[in-house]
Amino acid sequence: MAASPAKIFEALGDPIRRYILELVAAGEQPAGAVVAAVQRHTTISQPGVSQHLKVLRDAELVSVRAEGTRRLYALDPAGLDAARAWLTALAEPLHQFAQPLDALATEIARGKRTRRDTAPPADEAKRIS
Repeated sequence: MAASPAKIFEALGDPIRRYILELVAAGEQPAGAVVAAVQRHTTISQPGVSQHLKVLRDAELVSVRAEGTRRLYALDPAGLDAARAWLTALAEPLHQFAQPLDALATEIARGKRTRRDTAPPADEAKRIS
């Protein structure tokens, strides 16, 4: 499933969730370490941090994997790529057309080459007229 830019930027709207992203950007983190770091940063309960982690998972900004009884969180490239693509479309609105225009130029050149290769020789063209 592709990450939704609306969900991504809604998730990024909260400073605690942005802080969690900074934590996991340094590398995979166990849930307990994330909770402890966030609690040092602000007053929040463990269930509160879990809710923030769920929002980040739903937005595909973090992924989780089980290792025994531990849950390890890491940045999810899918969400980051979706956010980057959305921002690129804003900053460079013609970016999405770059490749299709390159393909069109190739097809035009191919068509010209085909017409040139299949055209009758000049003296034969005069006889036909």
